[in-house]
Amino acid sequence: MFKKILIANRGEIAMRVIRTCKEMGIKTVAVYSTADKDSLPVRFADEAVCIGPAVSSKSYLSISNIIAAAEITNSDAIHPGYGFLSENEKFSRVCQEYGIKFIGALPEQIAAMGDKATAKATMINAGVPCIPGSDGLLKDMEDAKINAEKIKYPVILKATAGGGGKGMRIVWKEEDLQAAWDSARQEAAAAFGNDGVYMEKFIEEPRHIEIQIAGDQYGNACHLSERDCSIQRRHQKLVEETPSPFMTPALREKMGEAAIKAAKAVRYEGVGTVEFLVDKNRDFYFMEMNTRIQVEHTITEEVINFDLVKEQIKLAAGEKISGKNYTPILHAIQCRINAEDPFNDFRPSPGKITEYHSPGGHGVRIDTHVYSGYTIPPNYDSMISKLIVVAQTREEAILKMRRALEEYIVEGIKTTIPFHQQLMLHPKFMEGDFTTKFMESFSIKGGN
Repeated sequence: MFKKILIANRGEIAMRVIRTCKEMGIKTVAVYSTADKDSLPVRFADEAVCIGPAVSSKSYLSISNIIAAAEITNSDAIHPGYGFLSENEKFSRVCQEYGIKFIGALPEQIAAMGDKATAKATMINAGVPCIPGSDGLLKDMEDAKINAEKIKYPVILKATAGGGGKGMRIVWKEEDLQAAWDSARQEAAAAFGNDGVYMEKFIEEPRHIEIQIAGDQYGNACHLSERDCSIQRRHQKLVEETPSPFMTPALREKMGEAAIKAAKAVRYEGVGTVEFLVDKNRDFYFMEMNTRIQVEHTITEEVINFDLVKEQIKLAAGEKISGKNYTPILHAIQCRINAEDPFNDFRPSPGKITEYHSPGGHGVRIDTHVYSGYTIPPNYDSMISKLIVVAQTREEAILKMRRALEEYIVEGIKTTIPFHQQLMLHPKFMEGDFTTKFMESFSIKGGN
């Protein structure tokens, strides 16, 4: 087992990893930018190293600075959290070269799943259902036209190196294809330095359901059930829950088997997630594989009483998977609490928290890095905490979440708590009747 782990991340995920490491008797090193010098990870890690200024490219995305921090602290492993360098093939490879264990996927696994066109080809060969689409990257506009005619409109153009909705365009008819082709490639090139795009059939009003997986160095893999992530805005998840209200035992078994096929196709090591789109007929299609811990791993942990970060560390140390294929018997919901103004088009709201009171009680969990007096910098993602509840049924979980949100006090900045309070009262959400298009018709009431 590792003696010392450097956490190459910030915020709540850095605190999450530090807690598990301490429970395993492993020393921790926090790295931080100048903007994060007063953060909780810096306070609670055994050691802390400043790796650069506030701008991410010179701190949390600087491979050389992070490796230097690992060397001077004699860290024998690096946990990348999520975001930043967590799915960076080069970072994983550099860690190998310096004899530091990267607690995540191997470089070749990241490469296989990181490029979406390659990932799709791999999944087709493995027998995992995929959305009908182009055979790899589109060569030119003529190739795009031919594929669109074959697939039938509506279609969607996607950046092969994409994420977060960048380089993605829905095309409803042929006359709109040229403009979509040009803008998707321009945006992809600007965001990722790669203008490659591919085409898929656009699945109208789908559910976004992902399967949590784990794999070890010996070719074993298992799934730990599903999470429904359909409540999202501009391709960013807002609320997640497990089990999905749309799920059936037969569908769970099929999707679980497909996720395990996906993991075994790349001999996946560590914990990860296979994401699917599920249409109204409960036909499901592979979307992507995330080769890292997910923001929403918390709800899976709550319904199966299983520490996924601990499992990550154990798998990276060469142990066999201790999980099993699982069907949840409890229900968990997670609300992402962001420093954003929901009454003003979710505009970011950095600044100093003047008062902070978190909810508690049975079945309530808070993962956060903020406190009263903490100043949220404008440089990073706006999420300040994750509020998780677990109960016997979905109805009880919604009631518990309403109560917890009412207790949650954050003053000095705007947060998305009012949005979540209204969502938990929305008839369609309460019925479990929603798709990824839900937020297009949702309008928050009130404000100032």
